[in-house]
Amino acid sequence: MGKAVAVLGGTEDITGTVYFIQEGHGPTKVILLFFSNAGPHFNPAGKEHGAPEDENRHAGDLGNVTAGEDGTVNFSIIDKQIPLSGPNSIIGRAVVVHADPDDLGKGGHELSKSTGNAGGRVACGIIGLQGHL
Repeated sequence: MGKAVAVLGGTEDITGTVYFIQEGHGPTKVILLFFSNAGPHFNPAGKEHGAPEDENRHAGDLGNVTAGEDGTVNFSIIDKQIPLSGPNSIIGRAVVVHADPDDLGKGGHELSKSTGNAGGRVACGIIGLQGHL
């Protein structure tokens, strides 16, 4: 089993942790727990921006999260496009939380196909190994 973690920090006292867990060569489970200087979405296949369930999407398109009344976010997704090892490994890459909802490439805005027109970055962190692969 492979494990990785990214500790998030950002504006307005935003903090959080993202855990990535992969069993063998299977899909990676992403768990985001909440309470900028990163490049574009991770996109090794050169595809357009989309939703997590879309076949044509950036590997880094993990969808939207919503904070509760107390500001807490709990989010979990299982994804086959974000491995912890191999040529498309996400280790050393950034996790970015944007201010606005992502239109998942379907909003018709000039930024829809690249960033989902999701607004400014409010938190980010770098993914690092937790233990051994």
